[in-house]
Amino acid sequence: MRAIRRFTVRTVLPAELAELDELAHNLRWSWHAPTRDLFADVDPQLWHEVAGDPVALLGSLDPARLADLAADSAFVGKVEAAAADLRAYLTEPRWYQTAAGPDEQLPRAIAYFSPEFGITSVLPQYSGGLGILAGDHLKSASDLGVPIVGVGLLYGSGYFKQALTRDGWQVETYPVIDPDGLPLLLLREADGAPARISLPLPGGRTLHAHVWKAAVGRVPLLLLDSNILENDEQARKVTDRLYGGTGEHRLQQELLLGVGGVRALRLWSRLTGAPAPEVFHTNEGHAGFLGVERIRELVAEVGLDFDAALEAVRAATVFTTHTPVPAGIDRFDAALVGHYFGGDNAYQGVPVEKVLALGVEDYDGGDLTMFNMAVMGLRLGGRANGVSLLHGEVSRGMFKGLWSGFDRSEVPIGSITNGVHTPSWVDRKLDDLAVSRLTAEEIEDGTGWLRPDGVTDAELWDMRHTLRAQLVVEARNRVRASWRQRGASPAELGWVDDVLDPDVLTIGFARRVPTYKRLTLMLSDPVRLTSLLLDPDRPIQIVIAGKSHPADEQGKRLIQQLVRFADDVGVRHRIVFLPNYDIAMAQTLYPGCDVWLNNPLRPLEACGTSGMKAALNGGLNLSILDGWWDEWYDGENGWAIPTADGVDDPDRRDDLEAAALYDLIENQVAARFYDRDVRGLPVTWLGMVRHTLATLGPKVRAKRMVSEYVRRLYAPAATAGRDLDGVGYPGARELAAWKATVRAAWPHVRVDHVESVGVEEVAQVGDVLQVRAYVSLGTLRPEDVAVQVVHGRVSEADELSDVRYSELVWADAYEAGRHAFAGDVRLETSGPFGYTVRIVPKNARLMSYADTGLVAHAS
Repeated sequence: MRAIRRFTVRTVLPAELAELDELAHNLRWSWHAPTRDLFADVDPQLWHEVAGDPVALLGSLDPARLADLAADSAFVGKVEAAAADLRAYLTEPRWYQTAAGPDEQLPRAIAYFSPEFGITSVLPQYSGGLGILAGDHLKSASDLGVPIVGVGLLYGSGYFKQALTRDGWQVETYPVIDPDGLPLLLLREADGAPARISLPLPGGRTLHAHVWKAAVGRVPLLLLDSNILENDEQARKVTDRLYGGTGEHRLQQELLLGVGGVRALRLWSRLTGAPAPEVFHTNEGHAGFLGVERIRELVAEVGLDFDAALEAVRAATVFTTHTPVPAGIDRFDAALVGHYFGGDNAYQGVPVEKVLALGVEDYDGGDLTMFNMAVMGLRLGGRANGVSLLHGEVSRGMFKGLWSGFDRSEVPIGSITNGVHTPSWVDRKLDDLAVSRLTAEEIEDGTGWLRPDGVTDAELWDMRHTLRAQLVVEARNRVRASWRQRGASPAELGWVDDVLDPDVLTIGFARRVPTYKRLTLMLSDPVRLTSLLLDPDRPIQIVIAGKSHPADEQGKRLIQQLVRFADDVGVRHRIVFLPNYDIAMAQTLYPGCDVWLNNPLRPLEACGTSGMKAALNGGLNLSILDGWWDEWYDGENGWAIPTADGVDDPDRRDDLEAAALYDLIENQVAARFYDRDVRGLPVTWLGMVRHTLATLGPKVRAKRMVSEYVRRLYAPAATAGRDLDGVGYPGARELAAWKATVRAAWPHVRVDHVESVGVEEVAQVGDVLQVRAYVSLGTLRPEDVAVQVVHGRVSEADELSDVRYSELVWADAYEAGRHAFAGDVRLETSGPFGYTVRIVPKNARLMSYADTGLVAHAS
C-alpha cells in the first residue's frame, strides 16, 4: 500500500541533549571527524544504517535510548564540549580576519551563486564536478572565515540515482526528497510564517519560492524551493530536479536562481541583519540573470538608467566559466528570453532589447537568434576566470569574438586553478597517521612527508594497503548490491567474494560520462587490456564509476560497453563498474586507488579535480596533460599520457593514445609498483607517493584556491564596486557617460601615421627605438585614450608574439582633433623584432584595456 503524502516527524530531544540538534544541522560535521564520532557513539549500528546522517539518526532514536543518553553525564559532557567547539569555530577570528591583512579592502560579504552544491551525500543537491567544486568552495571559505553566502536551488528529487539493467543499460530513478528530513532550516518571518520570494512569469502568473538555509560551517547556503502551495502545479515543478526538463523549464530554473537568488539575499539580510553582499560571484553561467535583477534594483531604487546600473553591477561581479566546450553552455531561444523580460513582464527602465543584448551572439560564428548564458556572464562580469591555466587559455580562445581586434592573450579572462577541500577528501586513517607523526606546519607545507623518520616507508606502504583493502570491501558490497538490482539471485553471486584483490595495483576512473572524457578509451584494444588485468606477475585492477546525463544516449552506450566488458567471467574479478557515483562512494574510492586515470580529449578538460583528491591520499596520477595536470605534472608525481595532437581522425587518435596508455601501465606504472626491495617494499614507488604528498598536497587545496579568489578577484571587485557607488552612484553615472561618449566618437579614431628613429641599419640589444605616432581622436581628449606601441618577436608572416606594450605620451595637438604621441622602446632581446601602434580607450575605472572592446590599429 502506497502513502499519498509523506513528511518527517522530528525528535524532541531532552534538554541535556538539545545541542545535538545544532550539531546535526551544521554541516561542519561532514568534514569534522570528532563530531561524527560523537554521533556514532549515540548508536553505532543505527549510525551505520542511516549512512552517517545525523538528522536521520536523531529522528530514528528510541525515546528510551535518548533517556539513557541524557542520564549519562560523560556523554552529556561530550555533547557540551562538541557544541562549545562548534561555537568557537563559528565565532573566532580566522585567516580572513587576520592573515588576509587589515589593509586590504576586503568585502564585508560575498554572494556565491551555483546551480548545484555538493556538500555531503546527505544533502543530494549536486550532479558532478561543478557542484563538488562549489561545495568545497563554501567549506574552505568557512574554514578561512571568508564571509560568503551561498545561493542555489533546492531540488525535490536532486540528481537521479543510477542503476543498471541486466544488459548494462543505465536507468534513472528520482526519489522524492523531504526537506524536513534534511539538515535544513526554513526561513521564517517574525510571526513564524514561512518567508518567501516571488517573481513574475508570463501570462500574469507568479513564481513563489520558500528559502531554506543549510549551515555550511560559518557559511549560510540559501536554497530556493518552488514546491509550495502558493504556486500553481506547473510552477511547483520548477525545482523538481537538477538538470532536467525542457529548455523553458531550464530557463525558469535559471531565472529563479538568478533573479530569485538576489531577492533571497535581500530577504536574508532583512531577517538576520546580515550585511548585503558587496561582491557577486557567478559559478558558471546558470545564475547570470542575477545581474539583470541587480540592474533592476538600481534603476528602481536609485534612479540610475540602465547603462549606469550595468556599470555598477559589472564592477562588483565575478564570473567563473567551467566549460571548455561550446556544447556545455546553456543557450536559449532569444525570443523565449524576450517573452520573460518583455511585454507585461518588462521591468520599468530595463528595456527587453538591452537585456537580450547581454546574451546575444553578435560575433563571427555566433547565432543572433540565441541567448548565450556564458556570454551574458562575461558581459555582466567585470572579472572573469577559467579554472586552470590551460582552461584560461582555452576560454580566451573560445570567447575571443567578444573582444574582436584584440589578440587572444589580451582577452580579459584569467585563471584560478581549482582546489579540493582537504578535510572532506583525505581518508581519516591517513590523516590520523600524519597528525601522529608530523607537525602541523609539516602537514601544511607538505615537507613532513619527505622526512623518512616521520612516517617510515613500511608504515606508508601499510597505510596504502589498508586504504586499498577498504576499497575492495566497499566495491564488493556495491557490486553485490548492483547485481541484485540487475536481477541476480544470491546463489549466483558467490564470485563477488573474489572481486578485486587488496594486493593488486588498483587504478581508479570516475567522472561524468560525456564523450570527450573517453570512458571507453581503455577498451580500444580489449585483448591488450585483458592481458594487463590478468598478468600473472604484475596484474592490475580497475574500479570505474560515472553517470551519463539521462538524455545522453551516446553516454549511456559507453557505460553499457564498459559494463559488458566488466561482466565477462574471465575479467570480472579485475575490473568493476560501480553504479551511482556520489560523495559517499568517492570518499572510499579516491584513497583506495594507487593510480588515478584521466584520459580526456585534450584540451577539453577544464580542471578535473578528482585526481587532486587521489593525490591528497597518496595516489599517483596517470593523465593526459589537460586541466590542472598540465600545469602541475613534474615527472615525479605520476605519468603523462602522450597525446596525438594534430591527428584529425578521432578513431586514429584514440588508438594512438590508448596504445600509449597501455605501454605506460605495463612498462612503467606496473613495473614500478611491483619492484620490491628485500623488505617487500616498492621504494621507488613510495618515493613518488611522498613527493606527491609533499608537492601536490599544498597546491591542490581549496584553501589555496579560495585565498586566491579573495586576493585576486573578490577584493579588487569590492574596491571597484565601492568606487562606483555612493549616494546616487556618481561613479557609475560618470563611467557610463564616458563610455557612451567614447563609443560615439570611436568611428573617427584612427592612427594616421607612425615615424620611428634611433635604430641603425643593424639593430642591437640596448638600442632605443624612438616612436612618434600621429593620430586622429575626433571629439575625444588625449586623456581618453592610450596610444600604445605593441612590440615583440615577429614571424615571417608579420605576426607578433611574446608581445609587450609601451604607452606613448601626448606630445602635440593639431587642428581637427589630431594629436602626436611619442615615446621610446628599448630593444631588450635579440632576434626578429616587430612593432605596431594602436589606440585603446583609457580610464582609471576600466578593468582592462580590452574592457570596451574598442581598438584602432595602425594600418
